[in-house]
Amino acid sequence: MSAQGVLAPYQLSSLKLSVSFRFLLSLYAIIPLCVIVMWLDQYAFQHTLRDLLPSSPSHFLLFQILFGTPHIIASNLLLFGHADYVSTFKNKLLGMTLFIAVFFGIGSLFIPYRVLYLISASWTVYHVLKQQHGVAKAVCRLPSWAFYLQLWLSVSAGIFIYMGIFLKNSLTPLQADIVMQIASVLTAALLISTLVCQKYVPSRFGVCFLWANTLLVVASWYVYSQQYYFLAILMPRLVHDITAYSFYVSHDVNRHGDQPQNGLFRLAAWCRMPVALVLPVLSFFLTYILQVYGDDFVNLILQTLFSTQIYKAVTLGLIGYLALMHYYTEAFVWSAGSPLRRYIRFSGI
Repeated sequence: MSAQGVLAPYQLSSLKLSVSFRFLLSLYAIIPLCVIVMWLDQYAFQHTLRDLLPSSPSHFLLFQILFGTPHIIASNLLLFGHADYVSTFKNKLLGMTLFIAVFFGIGSLFIPYRVLYLISASWTVYHVLKQQHGVAKAVCRLPSWAFYLQLWLSVSAGIFIYMGIFLKNSLTPLQADIVMQIASVLTAALLISTLVCQKYVPSRFGVCFLWANTLLVVASWYVYSQQYYFLAILMPRLVHDITAYSFYVSHDVNRHGDQPQNGLFRLAAWCRMPVALVLPVLSFFLTYILQVYGDDFVNLILQTLFSTQIYKAVTLGLIGYLALMHYYTEAFVWSAGSPLRRYIRFSGI
């Protein structure tokens, strides 16, 4: 099925729910809130909060259940839950599945773990920031060179911030200082770039969006430099995840609101569950089940049938695969000409 054929019948005016740019911009309010919380903890509570929070969000099960994994599962449910989308993208999906199996599966036998980790971390940062810059592109309307300058400075700084947080226990003090210095230089370069690029943005609203993305990186660097690692990850994670869910929910309401078109939404309609809640509720529920019980359940079956076990078969293997597929597919499923885009309209500019 061609994308052109899928797109032909729809009319944007018939879509009930829109993705609001003003709502998306409001999500960046988490930035000053986190900085204020950090200052209060520093000057009023002598770092009590910093000492209570885990040194890494990945050490906090509740964080994993609330952020990151749910929207990854939601995007895969949305894509693989519709036969027409699978048919349209089947070659890309099969190709990426094969690549993941070879490179991250077989390749893990030969490629050092840290190399694979850095590749995955860099892809994660790129995915998160590319989404935010991609959303802002419609309102900022930067020249191509300015858009990519902003994007790559943000991603480069973000990668070193990410490394400084998640690899801090395996870095020597000298290496940690070098990572911090590089992150600082790249963050400063991003600030200078934004000052230069803002003159190309035609509207005040666009300038606000431009600076929101810059301050997302700057604030993450700042709280990371103060060793509030949890807050440094929380800010981009929350903005990214809720932005993603705004697309998923808008798609579902516009596609299934009047007439459910697959088994999942027909079941939800029978249960009288609002369409807007189906994907969020299901993705959070599945995240909890997989994170808490997934590995034990798989190993129980393997131990019973084959007297063997697989290390983190679900929390590392399955969820890792879904995450990589999510990073890959999100780069094209919402682009112009995609069948998913026929259920998305924007407002609030």
